[in-house]
Order: sequence, then C-alpha cells, then structure tokens
Amino acid sequence: MLYNKYMKRILITIQYDGTNYSGWQKQKNEKTIQGEIENAIFLATGKNIEIFGSGRTDAGVHALHQTAHFDLDIPIPIEKLPQIINNRLPKDISILSAQEVDASFHARFDIKQKQYLYKIYQTKEKQPFIANYFAFVKEKIDIDKMRDCASLLIGEHSFKGFCSADTSATNFVRTIFDIDIQNVSENEIHIVVSGSGFLYNMVRILVGTMIDYSQDKLELNDVQQALTNGDREKAGQTMPPNGLYLYNTIY
Repeated sequence: MLYNKYMKRILITIQYDGTNYSGWQKQKNEKTIQGEIENAIFLATGKNIEIFGSGRTDAGVHALHQTAHFDLDIPIPIEKLPQIINNRLPKDISILSAQEVDASFHARFDIKQKQYLYKIYQTKEKQPFIANYFAFVKEKIDIDKMRDCASLLIGEHSFKGFCSADTSATNFVRTIFDIDIQNVSENEIHIVVSGSGFLYNMVRILVGTMIDYSQDKLELNDVQQALTNGDREKAGQTMPPNGLYLYNTIY
C-alpha cells in the first residue's frame, strides 16, 4: 500500500434522536444513523467511507454521546469536520466533535465503559409532546425497591437471562459497575446503568426487571435465578426503546 500523508483516523462524537430511524446499523432500504452519516461524509468529501460505531442502538433509541471512527485521506482541517458533515445531515443527527486518534484505535473494541440512560415518566394520561423520549409507566414505582433490586445486578455476572433470545452473543458475562436511580421530579425517574458492555436489549430488560420487582410482580429470588440459571422467564419485561439513550462512552 502506498503511503498517504493525508490519511488520518478520526473519532467523532454523535448525538441523535432515534425516533425516525431503524437503529444505528446500516440496512438495505432502511433509514439508519450510520447510513445518514456515511451519506453526509460522501456528500462532503466525495469519498465512500465506512464508519465504525462504538455499538449499535435499536430503532427508536437515542444517543447523547455515541462515538464512531473512520479513516479519511483528504486534507480537511479536523476541527472543521463537524460543521462540514452537519451541513449535510438531517436536523435530528449532529456531530458534536471530531479528533484524530491513533491508527490502531477502534471505537468499539477500545471502550472501557459504556453508560446508558433510561427515562421513565409516571402518568396515567397520554403525553404526546414527550412520547418519543420517555417510557410511560402507569402503576406506582417504589424507588427504594428498585435500588434493592439494582444491588443484586451490580458486579460481574452472566446476563443470559437479561437479553433478547435472538442475540448473537456466545459469551454472556458482563460487568455492571453502577446503577444510579434518581427521582428527578414528581413524575420523572432517570436510571443510569454503567457497564463494561451490554447484550442485545440488556438495559431495557434490566430496567424492566427493577420496575417489575418494585411493583411486586417479581421476587428477589426470581432475579437471582435469572442471574444464576440464565432463565429469561425469571427476569422482567423488556421496556420500550424510546426511553433509552446511549449516555456516554469512555475509553
């Protein structure tokens, strides 16, 4: 391969509203976050470039701090890249920053910790202006019981019982570093789950498990069995995607 003095590996930080997209990963005949960004880079540079995200988000899931890397071999000032790409992106996707990283860096494999935020709104009424950004829960949630359940989930475990049946994973061991549950207003609950990595639908099932336990639909022994035996039926519901945000990626 010929040496190209302009070749750089770029790490971008991305924010997006996932409401109108079929998730992060590029799919034929579907509108996706990855596809929109790659198209914007093509329009800006004339280059067909593949970007590599820190991970996938499902349809309807949002991101406050998604990251991705790609290689670029044209002499564009890196500090101007966000504006150049944003000018070609729809209004619900934004490149927050861009920086050069080492040629060996990988946005997915070099992650040390990921954090997800889940937003819950306690209401019995429809809330059309926030419907895409919260999960609505009608029955009362006991925050203290949620925290009791969370304490069981923190640590290194096999989370086979807390992921979708159609996951492609073969290793189910993950480490949850922290689960922070806060009542930020009379109706609003925020849950931040920090971990080494997550399985398909894992955060949504963890949150559903804590809610179900808080509403006496599960016992702590059920949760323990889901951890010990990988029994999905002992864990809680899968919460909807619209309350979920990729909150942070830490390298």
